Amino acid sequence: MTDLPAYLRPFVLGVLEGSDVRVDRVGEIDLYRPPGTARGGAILFVHGGPGPAGLEVMPRDWPVYKGYATAAARRGLVAAVVDHSLIHGLDRLVEAADEVEAAVGVLRTDPRVDPDRVGLWFFSGAGLLAGEWLDSRPDWLRFVALSYPLLATPPGVDDLVSAADVIGNNKDLPVLLTRAGLEREELAGPVAEFVSAGGAALDIIDVPKGHHGFDMLDHTEESRAAVTKALDWAIAHLGEEPGDDTKLLVPPPARKKTTTTSTRRPAPAAKTAAKTTAPKRPAAKSAVPVQESPAPAEPAAQPQPVEPAPATPAPASAAAAGPMPLAELGAATVAAVTADTPAARVVQREHAAYDAHDLEAFLAMYSPTARILHADGAELKGRRFLREYYRARFEAGSCKTDVLQRLMLGEWVVEHVVTYDDGGTTPQLALYRVVDGLITDVEFRA
Repeated sequence: MTDLPAYLRPFVLGVLEGSDVRVDRVGEIDLYRPPGTARGGAILFVHGGPGPAGLEVMPRDWPVYKGYATAAARRGLVAAVVDHSLIHGLDRLVEAADEVEAAVGVLRTDPRVDPDRVGLWFFSGAGLLAGEWLDSRPDWLRFVALSYPLLATPPGVDDLVSAADVIGNNKDLPVLLTRAGLEREELAGPVAEFVSAGGAALDIIDVPKGHHGFDMLDHTEESRAAVTKALDWAIAHLGEEPGDDTKLLVPPPARKKTTTTSTRRPAPAAKTAAKTTAPKRPAAKSAVPVQESPAPAEPAAQPQPVEPAPATPAPASAAAAGPMPLAELGAATVAAVTADTPAARVVQREHAAYDAHDLEAFLAMYSPTARILHADGAELKGRRFLREYYRARFEAGSCKTDVLQRLMLGEWVVEHVVTYDDGGTTPQLALYRVVDGLITDVEFRA
């Protein structure tokens, strides 16, 4: 085993191979599904980076991530491992954030996944991607777990939202840190700051004799117990039963003995109300963000033909009325498309923050993958670029928009607006798309 590269060494849990866990490869994502057909909770395992020179095997094929995903699936969860660009270098951090966001969308739309019960588990360098999720806390996110994370962006690398800056912003979001006692010095300092900032908002599992990557390097009882405890914690916060742990080398400990700094109750199964604070981290997402939507429902039963009832004379008043007059039909249509909707309320909050020159409240209404297309063809992708674009305007106090007319249809809001930026007046059409309580796409047309 010592002749193998570190990343190809076996996972510390004795996860048995078998046909009961089905593995499907979807693009850059491997999905591990348990037996049965019932929907359940899910975990996305996010590998670290950068990888070593001469890397020949991508992380989703590393024994450690295959092991975590198989262990989770054997205990009743759908698990996913995504290959992302951070493995190629820290200069790909924003690109990796886009890819993780897209993987979340794929996982949540899997027919075996309850889209409202998903957790994210970050390893090593992927800790740099966790801040935006700690800050945004989408309604479906049941926990964030970090194992031996990198939490400080090295010099010269585009900075995302710092996990230490936002830990505790959403006090109802369970967060777990698995901490290596023999961690590298450059990682241990930021982890200590994270712990200090987290306080009671953070659960901790310590591995005193563990190195960075202990789950593939240190084949000890301590390591195996730590991994099992972390899996047990994740399963509890997804609202799942512990499942059959006899197929793991080490059974999970009794819950009362879980080594954490605080005790958290499992997140409720029902979906919580939409948050109004979301990541301050703008990740430059793909031009067409993956839309996250629940798995399709079963098709509705086709109506059966019904024998017509014997004709009876219609009342004179009804016969005289005839079909709905065109004016009434038009009024009903207008009422239907101008009624208030959840999407419209999100857009209204965005407008209120814009007019108040509150940049962070404005950005909180946008998805980390948000895309804005201006009438002149300029395109902004992700909150990072929205922040850079709008900061000067907000500081100048020149942001104001009047909405002259608004139409709503499902997740879309279409407005006729007049903007007063830069001392000028510009009439435009603005099209907003809102998904899961956040604006994902905006297009302005002059």
